[in-house]
Amino acid sequence: MSLSRKILLIGLAWLLLISGAHAYLNVNWPAVLNDYRPLSQRKITVAYIPVTCQLTCPVTDYISKLSQHGEVFLPRLFQGFPEIKEALISGKIQAAFIVAPMAIALKAQGVAIKVVYLGHRYGSAVVVAKNGPIKSFADMRGRTIAIPSRFSDERLLVFRAMKIWGIKPGEIKMVEMAPPDVSGALAAHAIDAFVMGEPFPSQAELGGYGRVLFQAREYWPDYMSCILVVQQDLIDKRPEVVQALVDGIARSGLWLDKGKPHREDAADFVGRFYYNQKPALLRWALTKPLDRVTYSPLAPRKPDFDLVRDLMIETGVLNKKIEFNEYTDTRFSDAASTETPWRYEPGIATAR
Repeated sequence: MSLSRKILLIGLAWLLLISGAHAYLNVNWPAVLNDYRPLSQRKITVAYIPVTCQLTCPVTDYISKLSQHGEVFLPRLFQGFPEIKEALISGKIQAAFIVAPMAIALKAQGVAIKVVYLGHRYGSAVVVAKNGPIKSFADMRGRTIAIPSRFSDERLLVFRAMKIWGIKPGEIKMVEMAPPDVSGALAAHAIDAFVMGEPFPSQAELGGYGRVLFQAREYWPDYMSCILVVQQDLIDKRPEVVQALVDGIARSGLWLDKGKPHREDAADFVGRFYYNQKPALLRWALTKPLDRVTYSPLAPRKPDFDLVRDLMIETGVLNKKIEFNEYTDTRFSDAASTETPWRYEPGIATAR
């Protein structure tokens, strides 16, 4: 065999090896193969971003894979809410964890979705530079604060604090920023503060450059942030799939609230396999203290959503009054109210 032919064969072998490694490591094969299943048998895709108010999504995926019936859905990681919103509108995903005001606004705009469950309660905070000039919220006048979206509970939280402190609209500049970017922006002094869900307040604390100015519950009792929405078409055609999704999320919330060992275990597998975050960061956010975030009860409640809707109208991001039953479907949370925590313990290879 000539030298040139040997070099060609080696090159082809190397190309096949690299291509195979790329396909193995970077192609989401379950999602690819799912597209070839009959429509009635396909797993639905659920969108999430790497925050603790959406932790029940990866927890359900991880534990359900160890159960007799297998995975309930296909999780898909996004980095921000604008991308999830566009995927919902285009129908590329069937369900998503998004912030409550965004769900209400989308429904008001005619997008056929319904709220079926919550992500968690509490877990958002206003964070400022650790040794900076902001000592109280009154010092926020003339400052810049990052929010996850114009349609977010965090933005409404800032407005509630502004009202209490007598700060007028326009005296604080709000900029939209993807949650994973806010801690770095604060450390670089590109912003004066951010209001975000965990674990990003914890990230600033652990990094030594951020300080929690106040937790959401201080200005908003029973605060909720992310909620689970599904496409109306899925509800109409495959309600049993929606129920299985809500049941799994409910069981994960109850499992997380059973105690510190479960939260530490979740921090480990979610950080490594889903969020690409250090488990130590998630452990801090989930356990210091344990009620920093809570995962039950998570059924949608009318007074909570009426408050969000009214604040949206007051702050100019909603131009009409939309009723609770227009954008929620509580049948699934009602049915999930009898669910029990996953029977799964750290280190065990099976779950029920």
